[in-house]
Amino acid sequence: MDELDLTISPGERVLLLGASGAGKSTLLHALAGVLGGDDEGEHHGELLLDGVPPAERRGRAGLVLQDPDSQVILARVGDDVAFGCENLGVPRDEIWARVTEALDAVGLALPLDHPTSRLSGGQKQRLALAGVLAMRPGLLLLDEPTANLDAAGVREVRESVARVLDSTGATLVVVEHRVDVWLPLVDRVVVLAPGGGVLADGPAAEVLAQRGESLAASGVWVPGFPPPRPPRVRAVGAELLATETLAIGRAVTLHSNVESVVTAGTTLAITGENGAGKSTLGLTLAGLLPSRSGAVVACDALADGAGPHPIRWKSRELLTRIGTVFQDPEHQFLASTVRGELEVGPRALRMPASQITDRVDELLQRLRLDHLAAANPFTLSGGEKRRLSVATVLATQPRVLVLDEPTFGQDSRTWTELVALLAGLVDSGSAVVAITHDADFVAALADAELVL
Repeated sequence: MDELDLTISPGERVLLLGASGAGKSTLLHALAGVLGGDDEGEHHGELLLDGVPPAERRGRAGLVLQDPDSQVILARVGDDVAFGCENLGVPRDEIWARVTEALDAVGLALPLDHPTSRLSGGQKQRLALAGVLAMRPGLLLLDEPTANLDAAGVREVRESVARVLDSTGATLVVVEHRVDVWLPLVDRVVVLAPGGGVLADGPAAEVLAQRGESLAASGVWVPGFPPPRPPRVRAVGAELLATETLAIGRAVTLHSNVESVVTAGTTLAITGENGAGKSTLGLTLAGLLPSRSGAVVACDALADGAGPHPIRWKSRELLTRIGTVFQDPEHQFLASTVRGELEVGPRALRMPASQITDRVDELLQRLRLDHLAAANPFTLSGGEKRRLSVATVLATQPRVLVLDEPTFGQDSRTWTELVALLAGLVDSGSAVVAITHDADFVAALADAELVL
């Protein structure tokens, strides 16, 4: 991010837009005073909050990170929400009143002693927002706060933010790829240019009316400019996976008698409310989590001599049969560079070096990661990490892909490219199982939908 000139007045409500990797999250970190010092990067120019550097006004700004998992600190829900208030020296009695109020505001109806380790991704997102709201900051910074939420959760979180802003007069800067989510709440839109500076800035209605087409072309999700859906061949093949009186869960059973069939040449979308068990079902189908009872059975077309139960397969047997993309991309990164990350799977399969290079080069180009080939995966933006995590699975060309929120953090261009790539794989005979809240993804790619 470079050459940025921007002034945000007290009480403004700003929607910050831009293509994936334009620097939106970096700007929010800078405004919160947590970007780091000279030993963690380079910076020039001046950034002030209330007339002083943001690092000198800790607590004035509250930041909800793009990855809610990285913002969970303590083992119990109530303690985690109270953490920020305790660091600000808020009196104890007032802290717990704020904790209850914040949890109610974001719709996280759980006991205060509920373990944070047992929250879904969407519930962690609500928890992070509750922790920031309890601090009552003057500047509220939200980095894609609704990306992992179901439709009801999106409305609930937006309305809770609106109530906080109305009651406190706080300033809002929110990053979200999908404009329509926050349009009812914001009064200004700022679009960062991919190479630095500002592409557009002004009242929301005016910016979208004047620049809607060009913004859509740059990757912004503009209402009235839906991304193109890929053409489909829809050649259904053999059954690959099936469930037998399946019950899923970790410490407790979440669902019993789950009926599902995964068929070559099709996409199965698993949808439902946050905490319903979607990710748990995905991991069970992928052979990474044992069932509570019943079984996931691989048909002969997929097992190919490895046995009927994926949970018993070795990692090398899974590589070419079932590939999994976790909800949190960082949980599956192993290498120090993007290129190295894409080479991990093919090397484990002992593919020839020339074939590895050709496959990695193709994936880097198709998913717009080629300019980041030498970068450390952990330094990428949220959307770039998601594309890399999908690419690492595609590199081994498994017959079944289990993808948890595959389109999280994508602008409309990278969304289109990712969906087109998955559509091509499905039409060539692979199967996709996608855990998702993305209605556009379901409409574009799903052949069947399982609602939990």
